[in-house]
Amino acid sequence: MLSSKEKGSPYKQEEVYRRTIRVLIGSQLMAGAGLAAGIAVGALLAEEMTGSTGAAGLPAALFTLGSAGAAALVGRLSQAHGRRIGLGIGYSVGAIGATGIVLAAILGSLPLLFISLLLYGSGTATNLQARYAGADLAKPSKRGRAISIVLVATTAGAVLGPNLIEATGSIARSLGIRELAGPFMLAVLAYGAAAVVVFTFMRPDPLLIARTLASRASKQTKDQEQTIDLVDSQRQVRMAAAAMIITQMVMIAVMTMTPIHMRIHGYDLTAIGLIISIHIAAMYLPSPLTGWLVDRFGYRRVLALGGITLLAAGGLAWAAPASSFFLLGVTLTLLGLGWSFGLIAGSTAVTQNTSLERRASTQGSVDMSVSLAGAAGGLGSGFIMASSSYAMLGLVGGLLGLAILPLTLANRK
Repeated sequence: MLSSKEKGSPYKQEEVYRRTIRVLIGSQLMAGAGLAAGIAVGALLAEEMTGSTGAAGLPAALFTLGSAGAAALVGRLSQAHGRRIGLGIGYSVGAIGATGIVLAAILGSLPLLFISLLLYGSGTATNLQARYAGADLAKPSKRGRAISIVLVATTAGAVLGPNLIEATGSIARSLGIRELAGPFMLAVLAYGAAAVVVFTFMRPDPLLIARTLASRASKQTKDQEQTIDLVDSQRQVRMAAAAMIITQMVMIAVMTMTPIHMRIHGYDLTAIGLIISIHIAAMYLPSPLTGWLVDRFGYRRVLALGGITLLAAGGLAWAAPASSFFLLGVTLTLLGLGWSFGLIAGSTAVTQNTSLERRASTQGSVDMSVSLAGAAGGLGSGFIMASSSYAMLGLVGGLLGLAILPLTLANRK
């Protein structure tokens, strides 16, 4: 519900929009650090506590499942109570999950570790859901850029987090705690700080203000026109969701197997880390450019461009010799860029084609599907790699990415 202040809000739309963007940038910088640091050592912590290499994949699976569930929950909370409540609770649950992981490491409790990993997934789901809050009060012609600004803010935290692994590990060791629990101690602080920032400063709430402004606007369309628009809008949302699902599946599949492919061919951990860093940079740093392209040329064209870029990445993964570090770098750069095109264009399409009365819950449901698709891509990539090769995985991924083109053509207005 709107507070009395928000009902009679003296704020102008542009004022609230700018304030919201500043709050989101601040929370993303913090949350990104906790997310990246924790993920980097999750598999190692599980391996250490279980004594089994086979258990190393459990954190990613549990984390992804938790992220999918949290995406739907954050969306519904935001729909019912506004972005401040949805995002704030999402970050808080992520902090609780990180706390549980630290306690599990201290107590040596595997059940607590696995439950906490599910809760920890709420952090990344909330990190992604925050991009939608940036677009609530943005003008339709600037929604792509608003989403991209929030995404690019994650980059600094994501780069900083892994670089603090050694420092946080030293702190944990000095406290008599497992060294690998250190990054999760950082995640507790990062997600907790992000929750405090959102709860404290995201006032007035952008989604609630957007609804108030929309309710005051006069309805100028006839019932028949509204029905036609609704049908077309639903088609656009389904198209955008399918495109984002394909994009996430291809990106996760190829990215997950790249370190294994490189290790098989004799690359050291430094080279592998550099390639993954290049990939992450390609995912987030071009976001402002992607947002401008979406606003300038429309989300369908950028989705199609994303499909072509994923095809190029998959084709290069198939054709490039494993001995070429440079070509591997280009492959992962194209893969990250294709993801940027697909996610920002798809997110803009979902936002523009969903009414305020159900926008947040629809966004949460779409993100849940995207997260589950990423899990499927990660699992499927292992089977393809084991039965064939990295080259075949790249080819399959590229062809799957190409499927976005007929999808956009079939759903033209």
